[in-house]
Amino acid sequence: MRSDADVLIVGLGPVGAALACLLSARGVTVIAAERETEVYRLPRAAHFDAEIMRLFQQIGIADEVLPVSRPITAYEFVTAAGAVIMRFAVSGDTGQGWAGGYLFHQPALEEALRRRIAAAPSAEMALGWTLEDFAEDADGVSARLTRDGETRTVRARYLVACDGANSTVRKALGIGLSDYGFDEPWLVVDTLMPDESRLKPYGLQICDPARPVTVMPMSPGRRRWEFMLLPGEDPAAMLEDETVRRLMRPFAAASEAEIVRKAVYRFHGLVARAWRRGRVFLAGDAAHQTPPFAGQGMCSGLRDAANLAWKLDLVLKGRASDALLDSYQTEREPHVRQVIELAIAMGRVVCERDPEKAAERDRTMLAARAAQPDDAATPPQPGLAAGFLHPSPRAGDLAPQPRDASGGRRDAALGAGFCLLTRGPHAAPPGIAVLDVTALGDGGALAAWLGEAEAALLRPDRHVFGTGAPDMLLDRLAASL
Repeated sequence: MRSDADVLIVGLGPVGAALACLLSARGVTVIAAERETEVYRLPRAAHFDAEIMRLFQQIGIADEVLPVSRPITAYEFVTAAGAVIMRFAVSGDTGQGWAGGYLFHQPALEEALRRRIAAAPSAEMALGWTLEDFAEDADGVSARLTRDGETRTVRARYLVACDGANSTVRKALGIGLSDYGFDEPWLVVDTLMPDESRLKPYGLQICDPARPVTVMPMSPGRRRWEFMLLPGEDPAAMLEDETVRRLMRPFAAASEAEIVRKAVYRFHGLVARAWRRGRVFLAGDAAHQTPPFAGQGMCSGLRDAANLAWKLDLVLKGRASDALLDSYQTEREPHVRQVIELAIAMGRVVCERDPEKAAERDRTMLAARAAQPDDAATPPQPGLAAGFLHPSPRAGDLAPQPRDASGGRRDAALGAGFCLLTRGPHAAPPGIAVLDVTALGDGGALAAWLGEAEAALLRPDRHVFGTGAPDMLLDRLAASL
């Protein structure tokens, strides 16, 4: 049966849009169906890290994202009295070619992604179309979409659900969720701030047992406030302007803030029990939900897109067996679970409401900080522990981005596919780039990273497939595919 596209993406938030960009850049035909006709005008995510900015660079939108972002320099946890109990310094030099973290305006990001999709000849945005149902057979998936009484059937070889926490696709497949038992209601308020000079320029967690609060700068001129709801509080009443203003009143310049959005969310730690059923995949919030305390919710979904895109491409072009797609959940789920567990650990520090336990927390953490007053480094992202890897030193690590002598970012030198890093010229099969690290002009940085290894073979998502002798790595790759 003829297909309308190689891949049907359901949901066109950041994850679905990034996946559409990555697939269409490889020549994969994509239809991205989204029930809304316009980008949601208010931000939801607030933070992304260096790896994600590197992904935006690969997609080609980094220059559009930078003006609506600002680097984050620190993340601070304080007591109700303002004493610092924990502080993370966010690096400005990560080896990825970008600052360690950025605060940003999500609608502008989504618009930039959609412009890339619109310019791609192999991609179509089906805006205003709602997925009603779908059916899978041996050769593909047929999906029924509706819009204003009109029905459209889309036939694709694979379907990827990026349709959010209440995923229609996940529910239709009957896939349950693994629950970490973390369920906290918070009031989230986004504001425009004409004057931010009296507010701290970094992320702040106020660990007050009377009411935990988060204050987070976003893109320039924007600030987010989050207030934990207390037992018995009515979410609807908490959304009243008078209540929001009362909660913000203790903060400098808050009276000048223009409220642009307010909503009550429940912060969850959830993971879908299966991310693949045959030709259907879950990605982003459809597959996992992360409390916001580590700023990794959207980042985790975008890592899903980066992981899945090149694998679908190879399978669709007949360069790899369908079994490669099973490594998607194998690789991503352990990573996601580590991120969720870190976010929950941070959240438990913030959300402690028992005054005695909070006082003990403060004493313990203040003593630890007095003994070691330096800021902690931002916890590094874990590498891949298993999956499409050759067991060897650095396998699963994210390779650094090479820089030229002037500091320019050189990911393009790695190519869009597999790349073999060597210490001299070496022959490789078609479709595999070879980069001689001794002739890169980066001051020897990539050669130093390579260490004692003869070579490293990088995957299209910049993770290390394996290290060792060049020909051995190429043979292992061919056998694995």
